[in-house]
Amino acid sequence: MKAPLSILLLLSFSCVAQAEEDPRYKLTMSEPHKIEFLSEMRQMLASINGILEGIANDNREQVIQAAKYSGMRMARATPDEVRKHLPQEFQDIGGPTHKLFEEMAIRAEVEELSDLISLTADITSQCLACHARYRAD
Repeated sequence: MKAPLSILLLLSFSCVAQAEEDPRYKLTMSEPHKIEFLSEMRQMLASINGILEGIANDNREQVIQAAKYSGMRMARATPDEVRKHLPQEFQDIGGPTHKLFEEMAIRAEVEELSDLISLTADITSQCLACHARYRAD
């Protein structure tokens, strides 16, 4: 029950904060770089969705492929022109998040898929931490 409560609190804080002034750090980049950056964020969301669908449907291969989609290969493929706009603190959250996707792909090969929900929550906690601190607009 701890995770859902913390998510609700975070979301309610975000709604209140945005009603006044958004306190998050603004990632400033050119429009093409912002489009690329936001595409990568959507890719990670698609991975989470694929992981959850795979777990729900007992489809091990779907979980593995969805996790690999946002693993370290994705991190290495981020263009330097985009990466240079990301503060070190952002990268300190992002790097471990991509590693958690890699861990998911490895663990999905051998563990019961239902046991991977906790790791999925760890990944989404990283996502929430980043989205609570940063914005790209």
